[in-house]
Amino acid sequence: MAHKLFIGGLSAAADRRKMSGPMTSLNELREQGQMTWSEDEPGWTGAPEEILAALAADGFAECKREMTTSRRDCRPVGGVWQGVNPQTRSVASLIWVARQAAQPATLFIEIDGEGVLSL
Repeated sequence: MAHKLFIGGLSAAADRRKMSGPMTSLNELREQGQMTWSEDEPGWTGAPEEILAALAADGFAECKREMTTSRRDCRPVGGVWQGVNPQTRSVASLIWVARQAAQPATLFIEIDGEGVLSL
């Protein structure tokens, strides 16, 4: 079952207007299977760098980026990123939790404080 990107709390018409133009690259990742919705954890799975590149391609300029590390081996275990689209003044946030090397990260995406969810 294919999932569409949905910004929580918006009506279907507002959702189509919001997602049709500025989220093209993020939608392409979803359509190509490079980010998928996880039913087990209400979030996306994928590679954070690919999601960040898609958000940048969709017009979001990085404002803040922080990485968290494991105390034991200083291996990155997650991170937080925020960007602003200067044309729309929208703010995008991405939080990710790294998994074991063979598994993709779990990602939580928000645009203007509303979660980008699956339908």
